Amino acid sequence: QVQLVESGGGLVQAGGSLRLSCAASGSIFSINAMGWYRQAPGKQRELVARISSGGNTMYVDSVKGRFTISRDNPQNTVYLQMNDLKPEDTAVYYCNCNADLYGGSRYNYWGQGTQVTVSS
Repeated sequence: QVQLVESGGGLVQAGGSLRLSCAASGSIFSINAMGWYRQAPGKQRELVARISSGGNTMYVDSVKGRFTISRDNPQNTVYLQMNDLKPEDTAVYYCNCNADLYGGSRYNYWGQGTQVTVSS
């Protein structure tokens, strides 16, 4: 089993910055892609950013140039640096990872979510 623990959400004014962290622990052999999703009230969950085990990144268009995803492989941790935040970034942010477990299984795991609120 794998647990994802997120931190770093909060309330910030427009134009401000936040850094989200997500640490994975458990019976992990290796972690493949890691990513951040978000879900605003009344909207579907959307992929915000994703990073492969080799460091290749992708971003949804609305955050390009403002958000940066990174990871620390030895610590099984993924980060999301969010700059120039806008009210439309307000959402619950979820960490996701695709992990290979000891024994050969591969699963997707989700964090509990952390609230990001951007005031205008």
